[in-house]
Amino acid sequence: MKVKLIVDGGAMKPGPVVAQQLGPMGINLGKVIEDVNKETSGFKGVKVPVEIEVDPKTKKYIIQVFSPPVSEMIKKELGIEKGSGEAGKTKAGNIAFETIVKVAKAKQSSLLAKDLRAAVRLIVGSSVSIGILIDNESPKEIMKKIEEGIYDKEIREEITEPTTEKKKKLEEFFAKVKAEQEKAKKAAEEAKAAEEAAKAVAATATAGAVPGAAAGKEGEKKEETATKSATEPAKKEEKGKGKK
Repeated sequence: MKVKLIVDGGAMKPGPVVAQQLGPMGINLGKVIEDVNKETSGFKGVKVPVEIEVDPKTKKYIIQVFSPPVSEMIKKELGIEKGSGEAGKTKAGNIAFETIVKVAKAKQSSLLAKDLRAAVRLIVGSSVSIGILIDNESPKEIMKKIEEGIYDKEIREEITEPTTEKKKKLEEFFAKVKAEQEKAKKAAEEAKAAEEAAKAVAATATAGAVPGAAAGKEGEKKEETATKSATEPAKKEEKGKGKK
């Protein structure tokens, strides 16, 4: 029997999936969790696919740990918990191309890429959905530069660590990008609030105008009735004189 899970590297906790599938077989769940955490300790802070193959008769099991998804590895390198959520509008981070090479090397065997260059291209493509920058530029621009041979040295020499100076520059650039994003977000929220307020004022004005119009019509009706009542006796008197 095989149980497939996605766990937090080195921090798996008891859950219904494991309990429902392994519990009835009399497997020591505490021991399983302890062993999984030991096997995934090198992936702390990352979601890791794990497969537990169990022999119901002997109650023995084998734990197989698979390489984490590309998105999880990139987020770990950037120190973020999630992507932007709006990849086309906002950016969640700014990663060095060298770090992309690092992730590509780690994932190459599972990507079915013929060489590191192909693996790097796949990682760059995957980063689009996370909403990040690579070397201050969009993944699409980086893809063009790979095709133009601009990053041939980094790929050929398998450079996986950016210099301290480059890291600093990337952080400074993203700090400005983040500030602009927050400014734009605040402006959009204020514009939306102003629009909602204008709608509320218009609705109140419309609601107040209707009773006023009704009251005006009612007043005209009363005035017309009063005038009619006042003129009726005179008309009757005049009619009576005519008969004489």
